[in-house]
Amino acid sequence: MAWERLQPVRHEYFRGDVFAMAGGSPRHNALGASVTAALHAALASRGCHVLSSDQRIGFSGGDRYVYADVTVVCGSVEIQAGDVLINPETVVEILSASTEPYDRGLKWESYQGIASLRDYVLVSQTEPRVEHFHRDSAAGSWVYRAAGPAGLITLGNGAVLDLDLIFRGAFALPGD
Repeated sequence: MAWERLQPVRHEYFRGDVFAMAGGSPRHNALGASVTAALHAALASRGCHVLSSDQRIGFSGGDRYVYADVTVVCGSVEIQAGDVLINPETVVEILSASTEPYDRGLKWESYQGIASLRDYVLVSQTEPRVEHFHRDSAAGSWVYRAAGPAGLITLGNGAVLDLDLIFRGAFALPGD
């Protein structure tokens, strides 16, 4: 962790291995900003915090930390080691060609082990499409929903993502 804090680029950590994280395309960054703005507008008055892609998320007993594109915590923010968030409620990933298999695979598998996580949201860069996984605590499973143009995604904390607003202007920018 001390080494990571001194680096000019971000790295993820998994069981002793360190992986450099690539920067995002203008479209990736615009979509992340749009989702952040929508979540902040919907949740600021509810005692929730919307955090940027610089927020480290830790889990697996310290064996792992990652960065999400957008993270939401409602209520108290639990931090370990000075800057590692351990209680995200919502995690948003903007998909790119290089990260999509990881975001849908090992990273998603790891996120499922975070007890506080209620919503996992995947935002496409190639089409106006958002995929939403919501934890159904009663059933002990995840419920999947996808939405496209004119669609709305409602998160467990009550925030509503309007896809037309999130994707407005995004495809005028270069993607990956």
